[in-house]
Amino acid sequence: MMVHPIYLAPITFRMNPTLRNILAVVLGAIACLLLNGLLLGLMMKAMPPPVGFDPNVMSTYVLLENRHFLSPFVAHAVPSLIGGMIAALIAADRKMTFGLTVGGLHLLGGIAAAFMIPAPTWFVVLDLVVAYLPMAWIGARLGGAQR
Repeated sequence: MMVHPIYLAPITFRMNPTLRNILAVVLGAIACLLLNGLLLGLMMKAMPPPVGFDPNVMSTYVLLENRHFLSPFVAHAVPSLIGGMIAALIAADRKMTFGLTVGGLHLLGGIAAAFMIPAPTWFVVLDLVVAYLPMAWIGARLGGAQR
C-alpha cells in the first residue's frame, strides 16, 4: 500500500510574527510567575525557616543560615532561565530581545519584592544582579537565540 505524499508533509503553523512575539513574552512571563510560586513553596517546605524567624522583622534574619537564602534565589533564577528559553523558542525573530524582556519583567517583580520584603542587603544585590537578566540571557541562548 502506498501512502500519499501529502500525509508525510510536516504540519506547519503560520502565525503573524508580531502576534507570535507577543505570545512568546506572555507565555514566558506566565511560566515565570507559575514557576516562581511553585519553586518557592516547594523549597520553603524542604528547608523551613528556623523557629522564631519573622520575615517582617529584620533583626530575626540573623537566625537564617546561608542555605535558607537558596530557596528564594533558586525561585528567582530558574523561572527567569525557563521563561527566557520559552520566549526564545516561541519568538519569530529577535529571540534574545524577547527572552530578555521576560527576564526584565521578572526583574521588575523582584525589585518590587525587594522593597516589600526585608532581606539582607547582600542577598538583595546578589539576587537582583544574578538571578534575573543573566539567567534569562542563558535561557534565551538555550532557546536558540544568537548573540
